[in-house]
Amino acid sequence: MTSIFPCSYSTLSPAALAIYIGERYSFDNARCRFLVRGVGDTYQLDTPAARFILRVYRPSHRSYAQITAEVELLLVAKNAGVSLSYPIADSKGQFIQKFNGAEGERHAVLFSFARGNPVAILNKAQLQNLGRQLARFHNVSSTVQLSDNRWTFDPAATLTKPLETMRPYFADLPEEYAWWRQAAEKTIAHLTQTDTTAFSTGFCHFDLLPKNFHFEGDELTLFDFDFFGYGWLINDLMTFRVHLDLDVHFGRLTREAADQSYDSFLTAYREVRTLPDAEAALVPWLALGWWCFYMDFHSTHDQFYPLVQPSQLKMRTALIRRLTPLATD
Repeated sequence: MTSIFPCSYSTLSPAALAIYIGERYSFDNARCRFLVRGVGDTYQLDTPAARFILRVYRPSHRSYAQITAEVELLLVAKNAGVSLSYPIADSKGQFIQKFNGAEGERHAVLFSFARGNPVAILNKAQLQNLGRQLARFHNVSSTVQLSDNRWTFDPAATLTKPLETMRPYFADLPEEYAWWRQAAEKTIAHLTQTDTTAFSTGFCHFDLLPKNFHFEGDELTLFDFDFFGYGWLINDLMTFRVHLDLDVHFGRLTREAADQSYDSFLTAYREVRTLPDAEAALVPWLALGWWCFYMDFHSTHDQFYPLVQPSQLKMRTALIRRLTPLATD
């Protein structure tokens, strides 16, 4: 009997996936190709009639219960008219596929294809459509009940825990780690002193960057809800603001143009959903936690290990210090 040496991760064959998905969905002449490695693996599946995206999840990062909650959220949002990439059931009505991979059971979901392309610098109509679609999503995500809440984006999850996890990675960078601790303490103190009892909560995308939504003309489709979790809904406003701040830092936008873009996005959001000034004012204070949360994630995933090496941590810390002046000054 031939045994398979234990592994922590395997890449499923595109050709085998094409056959398997073709049988499960009654697709003729399905073709599959590997696109990108991330939290899971993303494949493009083509048939003579349509194009789809197949996401194969890593068991080390997403459980069956967490994937089920993602399917539930996206189906409710789709039915509410939110423009997003949504899960598609197979011929037996099943949304989640199961495979026996070398590392154990793997799960996959077939999604509708997000037409169009990512746009780095959005025009006014695109900014407005993004704001309105995000507000529509929040109208759903603030009320929906899911079978699994996944995780909560609070200061413990975005600052305290990640910094404890990352301590060994900063062993040779004591000054940088000290800055992170001080900035986190200042941020947590401000969040604690702010009355957030009336703040809107619900499920947040938490990765609202241009790589995760496509435009066809000015029409928008959201996708990649891999990191969604529960928290203040303004977290999603913050992630888009982080994108604009990066554009300013790297010279792609002036500060004035970035502020105008954010205002257009925010004004359109408020056309669909109420956003009190107190909530909007807290948005810049959440950026440090976003950076810290993803720094922690990078330490758990071999695709991103280069980002937690000392030289990279030193450079990224310097960048984040410039991007989060409220936590630094």
